[in-house]
Amino acid sequence: MSRAPLHALQGFVAAVRHGNLTRAAESLNLTVSALSHQMRALEARLGYPLLVRGARGVAATVDGQRLLDRIAPHLDAIAEALHPYAARSGQVLTISLLPSMASAWLLPRLGSFLAAYPAIEINLQSQTAVVDFERSPEVDAALRVGRGPWPGTVTEHLFDDEMAPMASPELVARMGGIDARPLSQWPLLGDDDGQWNRWFAQAGEQPPSRYVAMLDDTEAHHRAAAAGVGVALGRMTRARLLLEAGQLVLLSPRTLRTGTGHWLVYPERSRRHQGFASFREWLLDQAAQYARGGDGGGT
Repeated sequence: MSRAPLHALQGFVAAVRHGNLTRAAESLNLTVSALSHQMRALEARLGYPLLVRGARGVAATVDGQRLLDRIAPHLDAIAEALHPYAARSGQVLTISLLPSMASAWLLPRLGSFLAAYPAIEINLQSQTAVVDFERSPEVDAALRVGRGPWPGTVTEHLFDDEMAPMASPELVARMGGIDARPLSQWPLLGDDDGQWNRWFAQAGEQPPSRYVAMLDDTEAHHRAAAAGVGVALGRMTRARLLLEAGQLVLLSPRTLRTGTGHWLVYPERSRRHQGFASFREWLLDQAAQYARGGDGGGT
């Protein structure tokens, strides 16, 4: 059997790591159909299936995982060795972040960066999975939400995470107005991390005896609140677009610090990236404006 083409092996590794052919194709500057053709040709050449395709994406078969374990370290080593010499090192910047953080916070500000640095091309990878910089050498940095720091990375604090009760205008109207009754008497959307208990303790009030629904996902809270299901203790940064659009309104000016924060996280190798240095300086300035209440908002 002739040797498998290197680009097809790179495509296979990218597909497994992203778990999604669309994102993998974007990372390789290919169309989805071109990547799919590569995968079918590689499977035909090897004589066994490499990927399981499902409604939620793709995953490696048992044979595919064996192949991945054997070739991925070598491809990563090649990529790392070539990284200092790559043409993209100073002009192309790849950032991983949550979809909600991209739409609600970064994208409204990004125009000012691109106007100041028109030669830099930014690729945003919107994903919920925490990127592994060792396994994804094409990613230069990430915006993460959590307590930090993350081992093996440089971690820089941007701003703290804050929460506040928010509901749809329709629910506010049904309840007779924002100040019509104590918050504990509203239909509240609960969670498993006890944030509502902290909220009521901070306000000097008693929490409710029950919640209308228990949700374990931040975006599900925001969507349910916007649909009028109940009151979410929403995250101010990530609910920004819903608040600005009038789909949610704040029920109190008081905010609750969550103990988590927003961070810029990157591997040591990104310090050598000229474009990243400019992005980092701009991002820290935008975050400082936002933390001071000046918002930054693209200025």
